[in-house]
Amino acid sequence: MTNLPPIQFTVTADREPPTLTVRVAGELDYDTCGELVDAVVRELYDATELRDVRLDFTDLAWIDSSGLSALLMVHRHTSAAGTILHLDHRPGFLERMLELTNVLDHLTATAARADGDERSDDVTEAGAT
Repeated sequence: MTNLPPIQFTVTADREPPTLTVRVAGELDYDTCGELVDAVVRELYDATELRDVRLDFTDLAWIDSSGLSALLMVHRHTSAAGTILHLDHRPGFLERMLELTNVLDHLTATAARADGDERSDDVTEAGAT
């Protein structure tokens, strides 16, 4: 068996109002979950006129319960800021975790906006963009 080094964890944010896109790569676990929350919070509160926060999991290698906790914390911040959280390009292991813990609908629920605009994005489907 080959012991491969862990994939380096990175979080990159791209803010183009009204959307903040955060790309998550590597293992989202106890050691790295704070980086994700910090990056989202920093960008979320530095920006004006954001309507959507998109977490892109194309390069996610793994997630544990601490990573799930980080997603719940990100949701708490996006809800408080009045933005909608999208979980894009979810790999199968993330999809299974979200379904088994019954938090997929909670994290991706379409919220009524302050201006009355209710979005109907297909954000609850696997791999939704």
